[in-house]
Amino acid sequence: MDQLSCTINASLDLFNRQTVEKISQRLHSIVQQLSASVIHDEMDKPIYELSLTLSDEQHLMQSLNNTQISFSSSRLTCIHHEFVYQVMKHPQKLAVELDEQSLSYCELLYYVQVLSLTLLNEYHVFPGEVVCQCVERSLLMVIGIMGIEMAGSVYCPLSPRDPQHRLHVLTQQTQTRLVLIHHQTKMKFNDNNILLSIDSVFTGKVQEERIDVDRLSDILVTPDSIAYIIFTSGSTGTSKAAQIQQRNIIHCMHSMVPINAVNENDTVVQIARCSFDVHVLDIIGTLIIGGALVMLRPDGIFELDYFTSVLKKKQITYIQAVPSLLRTFFTFLEKTHQLTPATYFRSVCSSGEPFNFELMNLLGSYVTEKCNIWNLYGPAETIICTYHHVQSVINKTTIPIGLTMPNYRCLIFDLYLQSVIICQEGELYVGGVGVFAGYLERNDLTAKHLIHIDDEIFYRTGDLVTIDNNGLLHYQGRKDHQIKLHGQRIELGEIERCLFNITFISACVVIKWNDDYLVAYVQSSHVNEEQLRQHSQSHLPPHMIPSIFIVLDKLPLNHNGKVDRKQLPSPHFSSTHLTDNIELLLPTNDIEVSIHHIWCDIFKHNQISTDTNIFTIGGHSLLMMQLFHRYKIEFHLQQKQNNFSISNLFQHPTIIHHAQLIQQSINIIHTLDGYPWPSLHLIQARASFAQERIYLDEQIRFSSKAAMNNMYVIPLLYRISSMNDHISNTRLHHAFQSVITKHNILRTALYINDKNGHIIQHCLDANIILNDDMKSYELTIINLQNDDYRQMNEIIKEILNQADLFDLSKGRVIRCHIFRHYHQSPDSISYENDDLLSENDHILISIHHAMFDGASRSIFLRDLSLAYQSDDSLSMDENALNYIDYSVHEHIMDMSLSREFWHSQLEGYNMECSLSLPVDRQHSSTDQQRSGVAFIVEIIFDNDLCTSFLNYASSHHLTPFQLGLSIFYVFLFKLTHSETDLCVGSINANRYRSELVNMIGMFVSTLPYRVEIDSHWSFDEVVRHVREKCLSILEHSHYPLQHILSDNQSSQSNVSFL
Repeated sequence: MDQLSCTINASLDLFNRQTVEKISQRLHSIVQQLSASVIHDEMDKPIYELSLTLSDEQHLMQSLNNTQISFSSSRLTCIHHEFVYQVMKHPQKLAVELDEQSLSYCELLYYVQVLSLTLLNEYHVFPGEVVCQCVERSLLMVIGIMGIEMAGSVYCPLSPRDPQHRLHVLTQQTQTRLVLIHHQTKMKFNDNNILLSIDSVFTGKVQEERIDVDRLSDILVTPDSIAYIIFTSGSTGTSKAAQIQQRNIIHCMHSMVPINAVNENDTVVQIARCSFDVHVLDIIGTLIIGGALVMLRPDGIFELDYFTSVLKKKQITYIQAVPSLLRTFFTFLEKTHQLTPATYFRSVCSSGEPFNFELMNLLGSYVTEKCNIWNLYGPAETIICTYHHVQSVINKTTIPIGLTMPNYRCLIFDLYLQSVIICQEGELYVGGVGVFAGYLERNDLTAKHLIHIDDEIFYRTGDLVTIDNNGLLHYQGRKDHQIKLHGQRIELGEIERCLFNITFISACVVIKWNDDYLVAYVQSSHVNEEQLRQHSQSHLPPHMIPSIFIVLDKLPLNHNGKVDRKQLPSPHFSSTHLTDNIELLLPTNDIEVSIHHIWCDIFKHNQISTDTNIFTIGGHSLLMMQLFHRYKIEFHLQQKQNNFSISNLFQHPTIIHHAQLIQQSINIIHTLDGYPWPSLHLIQARASFAQERIYLDEQIRFSSKAAMNNMYVIPLLYRISSMNDHISNTRLHHAFQSVITKHNILRTALYINDKNGHIIQHCLDANIILNDDMKSYELTIINLQNDDYRQMNEIIKEILNQADLFDLSKGRVIRCHIFRHYHQSPDSISYENDDLLSENDHILISIHHAMFDGASRSIFLRDLSLAYQSDDSLSMDENALNYIDYSVHEHIMDMSLSREFWHSQLEGYNMECSLSLPVDRQHSSTDQQRSGVAFIVEIIFDNDLCTSFLNYASSHHLTPFQLGLSIFYVFLFKLTHSETDLCVGSINANRYRSELVNMIGMFVSTLPYRVEIDSHWSFDEVVRHVREKCLSILEHSHYPLQHILSDNQSSQSNVSFL
């Protein structure tokens, strides 16, 4: 062997042709990378470093990040400089208003300067000091924010709706000494903080008061100075304070202008709560680009009539909110007919949560040339980093988060910081102008989330995304338990740790339910819902308080001992539904008594009910192994008894069931020694396991109208290569019938026994089936004009798909067609000897796979050649083993050791869990039928690559199969987004006894090759494990697939590796 190639047969039920071609390109790329490693002796590299990314995808990602734009105001270094620049441009322009109150840019600057000087001169704040503000939405809120910025301090918002305990924790966390308040929030704080009421600053002051501009000019603020901090939920139970630099918000806001989302002519309504980072963008962002800002009165967002009137009266052009709020508001507008599509709006921006089709349809009537709908995305740590202009959603499955914002970069990596391919899920890393400086006093978290890539800092978002062929990003979810609720980022662990502080709680889990609610499940017997709610209200912000508390005696666990979130009761269930009230069932016979004693000994219990599921009292696979061997000793089951296995114990995990299984084994006395298999001289018996599998598969999975008629046909096509061969039709026909006479499998019928449902094989008498009436065993001559191979190929396709090509019930399992080529009209030509085939004529032999496999081909051709050359019947040994004999012996074999082997191989593997392959269509869970139509791609490898791999295989004592399987595992590992528990269905010749070597028949077994890969293995290590796996399977390859599946309570139609 000096050449390697690969053929991919992909089901068109699942894949489009373009997808298959792309997969083949990726496989070729992986093989080339492995070959290069072999050639350059770099086989110690971990397999996760291999890349599936193709050159066109690399170019697509580069174009996604080709976002550099220069800003004219790049000379400005900080927020208050940008703000003053806008004041100088249009001092009398409206800056901010709330109902009847308003301030121009010039007036706002005055109040900001007064507050800044007060902070500097009277409270001695210094650059970089954190100053908190807890103020209701008002003009004073805006003055406070800009005043803190102008003083060079760091703005930190505190929500007036947070409980006092939480406000105290946050002020301690920021180590702030000064909190700006007003009369409505004064009572929220104690004497540990210096409180400054903003409104008192301006009491008695007149606008003509001289401003000490020089004092303000001395403040040292750089682009890298921290502008504000915003708290985000923390999984450790403590909120994280993200530090945003001056340049972050300046450049982010200027990046929104080129995409035309917002500009200086917009009137922006400020809706976000101050605990939400968007409120900073609304206020500071609007003022530094010269827009007009409209504030709502406190709780004004919940008064939809008031909110609508503000939009009309103030002629709002820009609104940014979370989808849930937009849905509520626009539904109200739709029902009340208070706004028309032409009303004012220029930009409607959705952010904070996934944008769905329901919202798109609701906003559809507002999509005009004057009004654009935007889907914006960005964690607080990057502000806004992607955007998508939402237009038509035809033929889209999801609404993208879109393209990278100007001067940002987006990278998508897998678990090992390797680039993902198109449509493959990966974690989003964001770089560029908006990336924050880190978490306040949390260097550990900062180091975890800020990653250096190519000398640039990227934020690791924890968000999972894909990129499509158009370069658009699609949000897929989170890689952890962080959620978004109404736009607020929530770490569920923070809520759980808060509840854990209650003494009587031993376990707790919080989930998001129906996209609108938080539900807390608590394991306790000494706490009620009201106590939980009161504790949460005093320690958590309102958006983190669970809507429903469910108290359980015990949280459901999975087999790993972790909380099984899928088994948690729905919120409408009460906790009493999980309370067990089990009556103790005692043993009723001697076997149950013995088993009960063994269980009590292993689990250290005095009493165990005989109907108790072993896994509910701490049972696991190792304990089950102990039980199995204890049973064999206790009940003298050491002999080979093929119906008693550990897999049955798993499937029936109670004392009652185990007693029944043991009783069945005791009642069966059946041993079979390893003597040579004799001929049984049978003409009828149960079909072999391989025949059963093919027969049922053809009847069930490939029985649909869309399926090909003959899924299990093996075609053998041969060309007459030389005139010297002198092939005679008559002698060929005689030889053909001689082979059928010798090998009774080629004249065997298959059918279902109506009495017991078994599939039966019946060997038909050769003298009967080979008479003149059985046309299926004749040679069918097909005359073709000229050497028209295209016509011949079309005829061959038609033959192979004929509904009556085979009839298993009548033993019609083999057909022979002769293709004769005439170079003139067949009617005008006469041959001296019409019996002889000429050069380039073809012979097509079609055999049903239930009677024939790949290894049978050489046996068939050998006997056909011998029969032709001797022109006589083939010699037959009456005592020779026939296929039907093999089938009988196979059914009575002791397979207990192999059953245990396969149980250990597949233990813990989810047989029905499909790999995350890039399929275009999923199989229906209710319709398991398949068409059998495939798209085939062949990969031919160059000589250098073939030589490198063949030398590698030789030096590592690998068979070509083991080498190919190793490469395939590595490819699947990459293609399935680093799935490590891989199970591949592969065929095995299964001729495991010497008597079977020269027998025609269907012996092939399909077996699951499961390998649990370590992503850090090198290819050498993968090869070693695969080789060991293949060698171990050889000893147990005779164990039938249907038994493997039934032992694992699966069927051939729904396992993932078939």
